[in-house]
Amino acid sequence: MEIYHGRPEDATGRLPKEMAVYDLLDELEIQYDRADHQPMMSIAQCDEVDASLGIEICKNLFLCNQQKTKFYLLMMPGKKKFVTKEVCKLIPSPRLSFANEKFMEEYLDITPGSVSVMGLMNDTDNHVKLLIDREVAEAEYFACHPCINTSSLKMYTKDMLEKFLPRVHHDYQVLDIPEPQD
Repeated sequence: MEIYHGRPEDATGRLPKEMAVYDLLDELEIQYDRADHQPMMSIAQCDEVDASLGIEICKNLFLCNQQKTKFYLLMMPGKKKFVTKEVCKLIPSPRLSFANEKFMEEYLDITPGSVSVMGLMNDTDNHVKLLIDREVAEAEYFACHPCINTSSLKMYTKDMLEKFLPRVHHDYQVLDIPEPQD
């Protein structure tokens, strides 16, 4: 898999929302490496991309409360198991579930399989709260999709936290999500 530094030279066949991610990253002078690949619908399919970029792509989960009035984007290590009750205790929320793709598209302009922190640039009314597992927040790098699951980006976590999130007017909460006990 070939790794590129920065945006694609040719935008042919690329979605406007993907190109908007590159435009914003370039505007913010955030450096990134990019891998283009077949659609990745789950974290389990990302092993080759992980190896090529030299990083584990983080798991991005779009969640909501039972009433569908509060929405969350959870970033956590790809191999860490998501245990709903543990996250519910930490935020706190009595019950969380995966949010309907209708809300994903409405608030983040992202479809299933492409969920990414980059989608927060489309959430101008701040409907979605960002939750980040401490392991991801403290890592030197992180990887995500540019609002489409046919490319993956690797960038400094510090740039995402200190440049990207302030520019898209989103705060974040760091969570210490425990490893599940068997």
